Amino acid sequence: MEASNANQYLTFTLDNEQYAIGVAKVREVLEHTKITKLPRTAEFMKGIINLRGAGVPVIDLRLKFGLPETPITKDTSIIVMEVESLDGNIVVGALADAVHEVVDIEEKSIEPAPRFGTRLSAEFIKGVGKKDDLFIILLDIDRIFNAEEISVIAAEKEESAAVAE
Repeated sequence: MEASNANQYLTFTLDNEQYAIGVAKVREVLEHTKITKLPRTAEFMKGIINLRGAGVPVIDLRLKFGLPETPITKDTSIIVMEVESLDGNIVVGALADAVHEVVDIEEKSIEPAPRFGTRLSAEFIKGVGKKDDLFIILLDIDRIFNAEEISVIAAEKEESAAVAE
């Protein structure tokens, strides 16, 4: 039986914890590259990268989640993904300590997000998946950014496109 994309998740590490997002949201994974800092942006907004001629905003998920800034190592990666906004989809890159693999997590192996005791707001968590003996926090990437942050990211992307021309 062939697994559908709905049960496939890209796993990655942030601050020694396992996280995952649905593969349908992921465009590609890049090695860490030079990020151009933009002035007057939120602390979690690291800047933009040039992805085949297009400016893609990059955020530090660790900072967004109230964790220490992502240390840049040989394993640091940028997960390029599509985030839904009120104005349609926007492409965003997210720093991860390390990206691991795509795993299948059956629906029955996913528990609801805990209401307390996590470092993340429960609204960011789609659920907690169990794979072998590991618990993997499944992120709801569309809910991580509020509408205001998405509009700021979109504006910064347009600004960077204008500067690139």
